[in-house]
Amino acid sequence: MKILKLPELTRRNKEILSLIKDSRVRLFVSAVCSAMVAAMTAATAYLVKPAVEKIFEQKDSQMLVLIPVVIVAVFAIKGIAAYGSGYLLSYVGQDIIRRMRNRLYNHIQDLPLAFFQREKTGDLMSRITNDVAIISSMFSSAVTGSIRDGFTIIGLMAVTFLQIPELAVFTFIIFPIAGYPLFYFGRKIRRVRRGVQEAWADLNAFLHETLTGTKIVKAFSMEDHERKRFEQKSRRIFRLEMKENKVKEMSSPLMEILGGLGIGFILWYGGRHVIAGTYSFGTFMSFLTAVGLMYQPLKKISRLNNAVQRGMAAIERIYDILERTSDVIETDSPIPIRNGAHRISFQDVSFKYDRDLVLKNINLEAEIGEIIALVGMSGGGKTSLVNLIPRFYDPSPGAVLIDGVDIRQISIATLRSQIAIVTQEPILFNDTVRNNIAYGRADASEQQIVAAAKSAYAYEFIRGFPEEFDTLIGELGGRLSGGQKQRICIARALVKDAPILILDEATSSLDSEAEILVQKALGNLMKGRTTFVIAHRLSTIGNADRIIVLVDGRIVEEGRHEQLMALEREYYKLYQMQFANGR
Repeated sequence: MKILKLPELTRRNKEILSLIKDSRVRLFVSAVCSAMVAAMTAATAYLVKPAVEKIFEQKDSQMLVLIPVVIVAVFAIKGIAAYGSGYLLSYVGQDIIRRMRNRLYNHIQDLPLAFFQREKTGDLMSRITNDVAIISSMFSSAVTGSIRDGFTIIGLMAVTFLQIPELAVFTFIIFPIAGYPLFYFGRKIRRVRRGVQEAWADLNAFLHETLTGTKIVKAFSMEDHERKRFEQKSRRIFRLEMKENKVKEMSSPLMEILGGLGIGFILWYGGRHVIAGTYSFGTFMSFLTAVGLMYQPLKKISRLNNAVQRGMAAIERIYDILERTSDVIETDSPIPIRNGAHRISFQDVSFKYDRDLVLKNINLEAEIGEIIALVGMSGGGKTSLVNLIPRFYDPSPGAVLIDGVDIRQISIATLRSQIAIVTQEPILFNDTVRNNIAYGRADASEQQIVAAAKSAYAYEFIRGFPEEFDTLIGELGGRLSGGQKQRICIARALVKDAPILILDEATSSLDSEAEILVQKALGNLMKGRTTFVIAHRLSTIGNADRIIVLVDGRIVEEGRHEQLMALEREYYKLYQMQFANGR
């Protein structure tokens, strides 16, 4: 578990307090309402004395009418104030959580691609949902409870001092005694809770993997294996949750024992003085009522520390993400680039993941409108090379230039607006066909969407859907075939109409019939664009202006198909491997 330094905690607390500060008007009104609740609770205890003395001892008929009316008014005011306090504090708490959730999600969106390759999707989902929900619980219970119950205890303490001061002093002795064990249990809860939240994140990651991979699970008859894995993870959560509850519930018997000791002492001490005539019966009953009413808010406050510690553990996990910084830094003074076709240069580019160097001293020029094919064995660095163009990563060292400008001097949004990407695995969203095609260009007209669908050879099958362009395609496009998904992705790239195009093995997972249609669509997409094509199937790069062969992160050959075949080196070997048996 990460050990937090005091300055770190202070900065986090300041940030959270700044969120609270924005809602200070509602907090002030809710505090006034809480004070009214406390005052009315204290008034209830105080009214016991005149009720006993005036009605039951002195048999005052006028007070028999007046005091019940006052009690009804006190309870009515208390109820209205409690509603106002609870609603306003809940509003503030939920608003803070909404902003924190939005901030967390926005920050995650700004992190580089390397971050998502290291982190589990389920863990990130858990932080956005589960951890933020725990903080919400902390605000709704701890903040609301501490304000309302704190005021109530103060008001009731005032009544006890007003009635029997020397006996009221006894309650101050109990607080410090009870405080240390509660603080001790709270620290243990925080440590255990961190483990609980990490276990939940692990379970969410497992669920994400197995549910999205259901087809493979069933194909390999691994249902029993996955059930056992789920049971193991579920049991781990059970053990940690029970460990947390064990520590959490230890505060309850402590409060019960202290409460019993307090009430017992008050009855013994006060009863002696009532018998001796030192206190009136009404005074003692008012004091006893105040102490009785104080017990529940005291008990609640004893549990508030548990909620706070759970929330602090969640805050630690959230700030683990918020404090991550991106290696891809946005420039403060971006250089504008023109719209239209671009020339791209790689100058002495090297790149590494962690410690592994995957690109080594790459020098490459792509002229305006040129189609560059990147080939080589898996792990050669092809995808790493094209990932540098949209700044998913930055080279180290070296530079990527567009029209002679280092792309690190261009704003990331402007740079990526000039690039369209079609990947091997089609990424679609659970939305309509229309919205998936127009994704990335919200202002696309109906004519542009239809034209893109036609150029991508997708129009005919879209017209065959019951709702045509308004058809929902399911999660990750689950209602479409592989070829249909890819043609939707190509239509999306056509609508974006970006001058730089990256095709990352866009046909490698398709059957021959689907590949023919997708290749036609890609032909329309590449017209007039500076294009980088990654291909495992060498038959798909016949239209390339140049072929770049990458081996172990280095460019070892460069030229057209006929030239490279004549060399009979790396490209020739790759070609022979694929076509030796007439394939």
